[in-house]
Amino acid sequence: MTASRKTSLTAGILYLLTFISIPTLSLYHEIHQPNFILSSAPSSDVVLGGILELVMALACIGTALVFYPVLKKQNETLALGFVAARILEATLIFAGVACLLTVLNLRSLGAEAQVMSRGFVMLYDRLFLISQSFIPAVNGLLLGTLLYQTRLVPRLLPIIGIIGAFTLVAGDVAVLFGLYDQRAPEIALTAIPIALWEFSLGIYLVVKGFKSEH
Repeated sequence: MTASRKTSLTAGILYLLTFISIPTLSLYHEIHQPNFILSSAPSSDVVLGGILELVMALACIGTALVFYPVLKKQNETLALGFVAARILEATLIFAGVACLLTVLNLRSLGAEAQVMSRGFVMLYDRLFLISQSFIPAVNGLLLGTLLYQTRLVPRLLPIIGIIGAFTLVAGDVAVLFGLYDQRAPEIALTAIPIALWEFSLGIYLVVKGFKSEH
């Protein structure tokens, strides 16, 4: 196996690993309920969700670090920007997980901590909007542009990523202006193109590798 194939395979596996956090959509359902802190809902779901998000955050950093030596040959500034954006994304994900774990600790204080716990959950939602919605759009533009220029993958893939970046930002704007709730089905639809881009990229890199390897 060549060094280039190892790089593409590792990048593909890490991209697929970022999808490990999908179960948090259901694992975090109870903590978003207004009376979670007073309920008997288990804390284990939130802890598991937090672990999955942390793994995802580390995988995000890994994708950028693995790609960097290849992408810098095309445009070092954009390649560094991609690494920086991925690190920022991971940092905010860690901060969001810390918010939810703090809510679990606040359960021991009872009703007096209910308002504070809701504040931490709302802070998590806003951190999520930035870290797992807006920054992935930035990543899509940066990586999509670089891969389109290098032609390391079929050009259709980065085009999907670039289009997905704009639909994702449109959803973020709609949430910020109160047009839709952050967990509304319409907002979920705006994330489909970017999710398709990242999943397809991961599959392609694992199965095929960079086009220059053929």
